[in-house]
Amino acid sequence: MSIILIKNIGVPIIKQIINSVELAVVNKILKKGDKLPSVNSIRNKYSISRDTVFSAYKKLKMRGIIQSVPGKGYYLISENITTSKKIFLLFDELNAFKENLYNSFISKLEPNIDVDVFFHHFNYDVFRNAVINNNGNYSYYVIMPGNLNNIGPIINFLPDKKVYILDQIHDDLKKYPAIYQNFEKGIVDCLNELRSKILNYSKMILVFDKLKQPESIKKGFKSFCYNNKIQFEILSSIEHRSIKKGNIYMLLEDSSLISVIKKARIKNMKVSKDIGIISYNDTPLKEIIENGITVISTDFNEMGIKLAEMITNRLKVKIENNISLTLRNSV
Repeated sequence: MSIILIKNIGVPIIKQIINSVELAVVNKILKKGDKLPSVNSIRNKYSISRDTVFSAYKKLKMRGIIQSVPGKGYYLISENITTSKKIFLLFDELNAFKENLYNSFISKLEPNIDVDVFFHHFNYDVFRNAVINNNGNYSYYVIMPGNLNNIGPIINFLPDKKVYILDQIHDDLKKYPAIYQNFEKGIVDCLNELRSKILNYSKMILVFDKLKQPESIKKGFKSFCYNNKIQFEILSSIEHRSIKKGNIYMLLEDSSLISVIKKARIKNMKVSKDIGIISYNDTPLKEIIENGITVISTDFNEMGIKLAEMITNRLKVKIENNISLTLRNSV
């Protein structure tokens, strides 16, 4: 195919290049996998600057229509020319909470915006490769860093005005707009709401995975226990530990919740009466099992809605997503 430009008609050259590619796709002249004219060939044919051609191709890249292959050129990778923007969404891991966040996020976006989801699974190399390999391909970048540290230099490769941070704000990410959780304050506030019930138990146990869980959750837990003179213990896993009558367990992972419930049934212990359970991050299932599990959780649906509003309105702010307590029958 060739790029068709008609000068002096009031349409910017960049827009004419984009329109030419779109028209070629509509007319089936350009198909997925086809190579586009080189930047130099367009420059020479129409006596325009390389920067102008690069800008047009960059806009097509951000929409996910073309991609650049180093040393070879530009290729069509999508025939969906109705997409106006593409969003790179990098989660830490896949779970029900992230699914809720994603669904609420895309439900509030304009229909011609595509969202590609990636996962780093708390692996620094996976995180780095996902960010660097996709630099320049998207209109916006939404990053959930999880517990990964020293990632500021990696995210700095991305255009500042296109980056949004989710969930945790590390010190090297504070310059970016974000929707975040204040884990330490949220944990203390919610446990204080439960204080009178927690004091009915002899010991409080937190099961905490330092690879996945924010350190500020542990800080909030310890602060509450110290301030209320509550005996406590922090475990990395409950799998090989027996449970004891009179303990109340704060469980951040669903696998730990299931394990404690199984151990209680084996010992004929009753949840709430013999042991207490506080879970983290709510799901519909927690409303049902053991007649309801008490949960400390943020609202992931609300987080997704706020994120969509920030991007749609190009807001450059930091918004704290509240953490709240749902009291059920497990304490």
